[in-house]
Amino acid sequence: MKAMTYVEKGRFELREKPKPAILDGRDAIVKVTLSSICTSDLHIKHGSVPRAVPGITVGHEMVGLVEEVGDDVKTVKPGDRVTVNVETFCGECFFCRNGFVNNCTDENGGWALGCRIDGGQAEYVRVPYADQGLDVIPDSVSDEQALFTGDILATGYWASKISEITEEDTVLIIGAGPTGICTLQCVMLKNPETIIVCEKDENRRNFVKEHYPKVCVCTPEECGEFTISHSRHGGADRVLEVAGGPDTFQLAWKCARPNAIVTVVAMYDEPQVLPLPDMYGKNLTFKTGGVDGCDCAEILRLIEAGIIDTTPLITHKIPLSGIEEGYRIFENRLDGVIKVAVY
Repeated sequence: MKAMTYVEKGRFELREKPKPAILDGRDAIVKVTLSSICTSDLHIKHGSVPRAVPGITVGHEMVGLVEEVGDDVKTVKPGDRVTVNVETFCGECFFCRNGFVNNCTDENGGWALGCRIDGGQAEYVRVPYADQGLDVIPDSVSDEQALFTGDILATGYWASKISEITEEDTVLIIGAGPTGICTLQCVMLKNPETIIVCEKDENRRNFVKEHYPKVCVCTPEECGEFTISHSRHGGADRVLEVAGGPDTFQLAWKCARPNAIVTVVAMYDEPQVLPLPDMYGKNLTFKTGGVDGCDCAEILRLIEAGIIDTTPLITHKIPLSGIEEGYRIFENRLDGVIKVAVY
Protein backbone atom coordinates (compact mmCIF):
# COMPACT_ATOMS: atom_id res chain seq x y z
CA MET A 1 0.00 0.00 0.00
CA LYS A 2 1.01 3.66 -0.37
CA ALA A 3 2.02 5.46 2.83
CA MET A 4 3.45 8.92 3.51
CA THR A 5 6.64 8.19 5.42
CA TYR A 6 8.86 10.23 7.74
CA VAL A 7 12.32 9.50 6.35
CA GLU A 8 14.48 12.01 8.24
CA LYS A 9 14.38 15.59 9.43
CA GLY A 10 13.06 17.73 6.58
CA ARG A 11 12.05 14.77 4.42
CA PHE A 12 8.76 12.91 3.90
CA GLU A 13 8.22 10.47 1.02
CA LEU A 14 5.26 8.55 -0.35
CA ARG A 15 6.43 4.93 -0.20
CA GLU A 16 5.15 1.41 -0.70
CA LYS A 17 4.68 -0.47 2.58
CA PRO A 18 3.02 -3.73 3.62
CA LYS A 19 -0.62 -3.52 4.62
CA PRO A 20 -0.87 -3.53 8.45
CA ALA A 21 -2.05 -6.63 10.30
CA ILE A 22 -3.68 -7.35 13.67
CA LEU A 23 -0.95 -7.59 16.31
CA ASP A 24 -3.12 -7.67 19.45
CA GLY A 25 -6.66 -8.79 20.23
CA ARG A 26 -7.63 -5.17 20.92
CA ASP A 27 -6.49 -3.92 17.47
CA ALA A 28 -8.58 -2.95 14.48
CA ILE A 29 -7.54 -2.47 10.86
CA VAL A 30 -9.22 0.53 9.25
CA LYS A 31 -9.35 1.27 5.53
CA VAL A 32 -8.71 5.01 5.39
CA THR A 33 -11.27 6.86 3.29
CA LEU A 34 -10.25 10.41 4.22
CA SER A 35 -7.30 11.80 6.15
CA SER A 36 -5.77 15.24 6.54
CA ILE A 37 -2.46 17.07 6.67
CA CYS A 38 -1.98 18.67 10.09
CA THR A 39 0.42 21.30 11.37
CA SER A 40 1.69 18.67 13.82
CA ASP A 41 2.89 16.69 10.79
CA LEU A 42 4.96 19.72 9.84
CA HIS A 43 6.41 19.79 13.35
CA ILE A 44 7.58 16.21 12.77
CA LYS A 45 9.04 17.15 9.41
CA HIS A 46 10.88 20.09 10.93
CA GLY A 47 12.39 17.88 13.63
CA SER A 48 10.62 19.50 16.56
CA VAL A 49 8.90 16.30 17.79
CA PRO A 50 11.76 14.33 19.35
CA ARG A 51 9.53 11.29 19.98
CA ALA A 52 8.74 10.89 16.28
CA VAL A 53 10.33 7.75 14.85
CA PRO A 54 11.93 7.86 11.38
CA GLY A 55 10.33 5.29 9.10
CA ILE A 56 6.82 5.61 10.50
CA THR A 57 3.80 6.47 8.40
CA VAL A 58 2.64 9.94 9.37
CA GLY A 59 -0.95 11.13 9.79
CA HIS A 60 -3.13 11.15 12.90
CA GLU A 61 -6.44 12.63 11.71
CA MET A 62 -8.59 10.29 9.66
CA VAL A 63 -11.86 8.47 9.10
CA GLY A 64 -12.47 5.13 7.44
CA LEU A 65 -14.13 1.75 7.32
CA VAL A 66 -13.34 -1.00 9.82
CA GLU A 67 -12.01 -3.94 7.82
CA GLU A 68 -10.88 -6.32 10.57
CA VAL A 69 -10.96 -6.44 14.36
CA GLY A 70 -9.12 -8.45 16.99
CA ASP A 71 -10.89 -11.02 19.14
CA ASP A 72 -11.18 -8.66 22.13
CA VAL A 73 -12.73 -5.67 20.32
CA LYS A 74 -16.34 -5.12 21.40
CA THR A 75 -17.54 -1.67 20.28
CA VAL A 76 -16.90 -1.75 16.53
CA LYS A 77 -17.20 -4.38 13.81
CA PRO A 78 -16.14 -4.80 10.18
CA GLY A 79 -18.08 -2.44 7.94
CA ASP A 80 -18.50 0.30 10.55
CA ARG A 81 -17.62 3.81 9.41
CA VAL A 82 -15.47 5.37 12.13
CA THR A 83 -13.41 8.33 13.28
CA VAL A 84 -9.94 7.58 14.60
CA ASN A 85 -8.75 9.21 17.81
CA VAL A 86 -5.41 11.02 17.70
CA GLU A 87 -4.47 9.29 20.96
CA THR A 88 -3.93 5.69 21.93
CA PHE A 89 -5.22 4.90 25.40
CA CYS A 90 -5.98 1.73 27.31
CA GLY A 91 -8.96 3.05 29.27
CA GLU A 92 -7.85 1.20 32.41
CA CYS A 93 -4.78 2.90 33.94
CA PHE A 94 -4.95 5.66 36.58
CA PHE A 95 -4.72 8.44 34.01
CA CYS A 96 -7.32 6.96 31.65
CA ARG A 97 -9.78 6.36 34.52
CA ASN A 98 -9.47 10.06 35.41
CA GLY A 99 -9.90 11.28 31.84
CA PHE A 100 -6.23 12.13 31.31
CA VAL A 101 -5.93 9.86 28.30
CA ASN A 102 -3.00 11.77 26.80
CA ASN A 103 -0.93 10.38 29.67
CA CYS A 104 -1.99 6.74 29.33
CA THR A 105 0.79 4.57 30.76
CA ASP A 106 0.73 2.08 27.87
CA GLU A 107 3.99 2.09 25.91
CA ASN A 108 2.05 3.55 23.00
CA GLY A 109 -0.15 5.76 25.16
CA GLY A 110 -0.89 9.33 24.13
CA TRP A 111 -0.02 10.58 20.66
CA ALA A 112 1.35 7.47 18.99
CA LEU A 113 -0.40 7.24 15.61
CA GLY A 114 1.68 8.95 12.98
CA CYS A 115 4.40 9.76 15.51
CA ARG A 116 5.70 6.59 17.16
CA ILE A 117 3.64 3.99 15.29
CA ASP A 118 2.32 4.00 11.74
CA GLY A 119 -0.46 6.53 11.15
CA GLY A 120 -3.17 7.18 8.63
CA GLN A 121 -1.81 9.05 5.61
CA ALA A 122 -2.00 5.66 3.96
CA GLU A 123 -4.49 3.23 2.51
CA TYR A 124 -4.84 1.32 5.81
CA VAL A 125 -4.01 1.90 9.46
CA ARG A 126 -3.80 -0.35 12.51
CA VAL A 127 -5.53 1.21 15.52
CA PRO A 128 -4.51 -0.18 18.94
CA TYR A 129 -7.14 -0.22 21.70
CA ALA A 130 -9.86 0.11 19.10
CA ASP A 131 -12.63 0.19 21.71
CA GLN A 132 -11.24 3.52 22.93
CA GLY A 133 -9.72 4.81 19.69
CA LEU A 134 -12.66 4.42 17.30
CA ASP A 135 -16.09 6.05 17.31
CA VAL A 136 -18.86 5.06 14.92
CA ILE A 137 -19.96 7.89 12.63
CA PRO A 138 -23.75 8.45 12.50
CA ASP A 139 -25.30 7.65 9.11
CA SER A 140 -26.34 11.27 8.58
CA VAL A 141 -22.79 12.58 9.08
CA SER A 142 -20.42 12.60 6.09
CA ASP A 143 -16.74 11.70 6.17
CA GLU A 144 -15.92 15.37 5.60
CA GLN A 145 -18.07 16.43 8.55
CA ALA A 146 -16.47 13.83 10.84
CA LEU A 147 -12.85 14.17 9.67
CA PHE A 148 -11.60 16.51 12.41
CA THR A 149 -13.37 14.78 15.30
CA GLY A 150 -10.40 12.80 16.59
CA ASP A 151 -7.81 15.57 16.56
CA ILE A 152 -8.36 19.29 16.05
CA LEU A 153 -12.02 19.25 17.08
CA ALA A 154 -11.13 17.16 20.12
CA THR A 155 -8.39 19.70 20.87
CA GLY A 156 -10.76 22.65 20.58
CA TYR A 157 -13.40 20.94 22.70
CA TRP A 158 -10.86 20.07 25.40
CA ALA A 159 -9.29 23.53 25.36
CA SER A 160 -12.67 25.23 25.80
CA LYS A 161 -13.61 22.80 28.56
CA ILE A 162 -10.50 23.27 30.68
CA SER A 163 -10.59 27.06 30.24
CA GLU A 164 -13.65 27.30 32.54
CA ILE A 165 -15.39 29.83 30.29
CA THR A 166 -18.47 31.65 31.60
CA GLU A 167 -21.10 33.74 29.84
CA GLU A 168 -19.63 36.94 31.35
CA ASP A 169 -16.17 36.37 29.87
CA THR A 170 -14.16 37.99 27.13
CA VAL A 171 -12.32 35.13 25.42
CA LEU A 172 -9.26 35.74 23.25
CA ILE A 173 -8.27 32.99 20.81
CA ILE A 174 -4.81 33.42 19.32
CA GLY A 175 -4.65 31.74 15.94
CA ALA A 176 -7.25 31.16 13.23
CA GLY A 177 -5.70 28.18 11.58
CA PRO A 178 -7.61 24.87 11.46
CA THR A 179 -7.23 24.16 15.18
CA GLY A 180 -8.05 27.78 15.99
CA ILE A 181 -11.31 27.64 14.03
CA CYS A 182 -12.26 24.35 15.70
CA THR A 183 -11.47 25.94 19.07
CA LEU A 184 -13.60 28.94 18.13
CA GLN A 185 -16.60 26.70 17.37
CA CYS A 186 -16.21 24.96 20.71
CA VAL A 187 -15.79 28.25 22.61
CA MET A 188 -19.01 29.46 21.00
CA LEU A 189 -20.81 26.58 22.71
CA LYS A 190 -20.02 28.30 26.03
CA ASN A 191 -21.72 31.53 24.86
CA PRO A 192 -19.21 34.01 26.32
CA GLU A 193 -20.01 37.73 26.18
CA THR A 194 -17.21 38.54 23.70
CA ILE A 195 -14.96 36.41 21.52
CA ILE A 196 -11.85 37.90 19.92
CA VAL A 197 -9.77 36.03 17.35
CA CYS A 198 -6.22 37.25 16.74
CA GLU A 199 -4.64 36.14 13.47
CA LYS A 200 -1.79 37.52 11.33
CA ASP A 201 -2.89 35.99 8.02
CA GLU A 202 -5.36 38.18 6.11
CA ASN A 203 -7.05 35.25 4.37
CA ARG A 204 -7.75 33.58 7.69
CA ARG A 205 -9.02 36.80 9.25
CA ASN A 206 -11.39 37.17 6.31
CA PHE A 207 -12.52 33.56 6.77
CA VAL A 208 -13.50 34.29 10.39
CA LYS A 209 -15.31 37.50 9.40
CA GLU A 210 -17.25 35.69 6.67
CA HIS A 211 -18.30 32.63 8.68
CA TYR A 212 -18.54 34.07 12.21
CA PRO A 213 -19.70 37.69 11.83
CA LYS A 214 -20.35 38.16 15.56
CA VAL A 215 -16.74 37.37 16.43
CA CYS A 216 -14.24 40.24 16.79
CA VAL A 217 -11.09 39.93 14.71
CA CYS A 218 -7.70 41.66 15.09
CA THR A 219 -4.06 41.38 14.10
CA PRO A 220 -1.23 40.59 16.54
CA GLU A 221 0.03 44.15 16.30
CA GLU A 222 -3.27 45.60 17.55
CA CYS A 223 -4.25 42.73 19.83
CA GLY A 224 -3.23 44.30 23.15
CA GLU A 225 -5.17 47.54 22.80
CA PHE A 226 -8.02 45.81 20.96
CA THR A 227 -8.48 43.29 23.77
CA ILE A 228 -8.48 45.98 26.45
CA SER A 229 -11.10 47.98 24.55
CA HIS A 230 -13.35 44.92 24.16
CA SER A 231 -13.16 43.65 27.74
CA ARG A 232 -14.46 44.78 31.12
CA HIS A 233 -11.37 44.27 33.27
CA GLY A 234 -8.33 45.42 31.35
CA GLY A 235 -7.72 42.25 29.37
CA ALA A 236 -9.18 38.92 28.38
CA ASP A 237 -10.72 36.74 31.09
CA ARG A 238 -9.67 33.65 29.16
CA VAL A 239 -6.91 33.34 26.58
CA LEU A 240 -6.55 30.25 24.39
CA GLU A 241 -3.19 30.09 22.60
CA VAL A 242 -3.61 27.87 19.55
CA ALA A 243 -1.13 29.38 17.10
CA GLY A 244 2.29 28.26 18.32
CA GLY A 245 4.13 31.13 16.65
CA PRO A 246 7.45 32.63 17.78
CA ASP A 247 5.76 35.42 19.76
CA THR A 248 2.27 34.10 20.45
CA PHE A 249 2.96 32.74 23.94
CA GLN A 250 4.17 36.15 25.07
CA LEU A 251 1.15 37.78 23.44
CA ALA A 252 -1.17 35.38 25.26
CA TRP A 253 -0.13 36.23 28.82
CA LYS A 254 0.27 39.94 28.10
CA CYS A 255 -3.33 40.19 26.80
CA ALA A 256 -4.77 38.39 29.84
CA ARG A 257 -6.25 40.37 32.70
CA PRO A 258 -4.98 39.74 36.24
CA ASN A 259 -6.19 36.38 37.60
CA ALA A 260 -7.14 35.16 34.13
CA ILE A 261 -6.75 31.64 32.79
CA VAL A 262 -4.30 31.21 29.91
CA THR A 263 -4.74 27.89 28.10
CA VAL A 264 -1.87 26.83 25.82
CA VAL A 265 -2.64 23.97 23.46
CA ALA A 266 -0.28 25.04 20.67
CA MET A 267 2.86 23.12 19.74
CA TYR A 268 6.06 25.13 19.32
CA ASP A 269 9.14 24.61 17.19
CA GLU A 270 11.26 26.37 19.83
CA PRO A 271 11.27 26.47 23.67
CA GLN A 272 9.22 29.28 25.20
CA VAL A 273 10.31 31.55 28.07
CA LEU A 274 8.13 32.08 31.13
CA PRO A 275 9.22 35.58 32.26
CA LEU A 276 8.12 35.32 35.87
CA PRO A 277 9.57 38.68 36.99
CA ASP A 278 7.63 40.47 34.23
CA MET A 279 4.35 38.73 34.94
CA TYR A 280 4.66 38.78 38.73
CA GLY A 281 1.48 40.12 40.29
CA LYS A 282 -0.81 39.20 37.42
CA ASN A 283 -1.60 35.97 39.30
CA LEU A 284 -2.30 34.06 36.11
CA THR A 285 -3.33 30.42 35.91
CA PHE A 286 -1.71 28.51 33.04
CA LYS A 287 -3.16 25.31 31.61
CA THR A 288 -1.03 23.56 29.02
CA GLY A 289 -0.46 20.28 27.30
CA GLY A 290 -1.74 17.80 24.77
CA VAL A 291 -5.42 17.14 24.25
CA ASP A 292 -7.25 14.57 26.36
CA GLY A 293 -9.30 13.34 23.43
CA CYS A 294 -12.03 11.38 25.18
CA ASP A 295 -15.08 13.45 24.09
CA CYS A 296 -15.32 12.26 20.50
CA ALA A 297 -18.75 10.67 20.92
CA GLU A 298 -20.12 13.99 22.21
CA ILE A 299 -18.45 15.88 19.36
CA LEU A 300 -20.08 13.55 16.82
CA ARG A 301 -23.44 14.17 18.49
CA LEU A 302 -22.93 17.93 18.12
CA ILE A 303 -21.99 17.47 14.46
CA GLU A 304 -25.04 15.28 13.85
CA ALA A 305 -27.25 17.96 15.44
CA GLY A 306 -25.80 20.64 13.16
CA ILE A 307 -24.29 22.58 16.07
CA ILE A 308 -20.70 22.11 14.87
CA ASP A 309 -19.76 22.29 11.19
CA THR A 310 -16.11 22.32 10.17
CA THR A 311 -16.52 21.37 6.51
CA PRO A 312 -15.68 24.93 5.31
CA LEU A 313 -12.16 24.33 6.66
CA ILE A 314 -11.51 21.79 3.90
CA THR A 315 -10.22 24.09 1.19
CA HIS A 316 -8.29 21.44 -0.77
CA LYS A 317 -8.90 17.73 -1.48
CA ILE A 318 -6.04 15.72 -2.95
CA PRO A 319 -5.65 11.99 -3.71
CA LEU A 320 -3.11 10.06 -1.68
CA SER A 321 -0.98 9.76 -4.81
CA GLY A 322 -0.66 13.57 -4.84
CA ILE A 323 -0.05 14.06 -1.12
CA GLU A 324 3.44 15.50 -1.64
CA GLU A 325 1.85 18.38 -3.57
CA GLY A 326 -0.68 18.69 -0.75
CA TYR A 327 2.15 19.19 1.71
CA ARG A 328 3.68 21.86 -0.51
CA ILE A 329 0.37 23.74 -0.64
CA PHE A 330 -0.26 23.41 3.10
CA GLU A 331 3.26 24.22 4.26
CA ASN A 332 3.48 27.34 2.10
CA ARG A 333 -0.14 28.44 2.69
CA LEU A 334 -0.80 28.59 -1.03
CA ASP A 335 -4.16 29.34 -2.66
CA GLY A 336 -5.85 30.39 0.60
CA VAL A 337 -5.35 26.92 2.08
CA ILE A 338 -6.77 26.18 5.51
CA LYS A 339 -6.90 22.40 5.57
CA VAL A 340 -5.91 19.74 3.03
CA ALA A 341 -7.95 16.53 3.01
CA VAL A 342 -6.44 13.41 1.44
CA TYR A 343 -8.56 10.67 -0.12
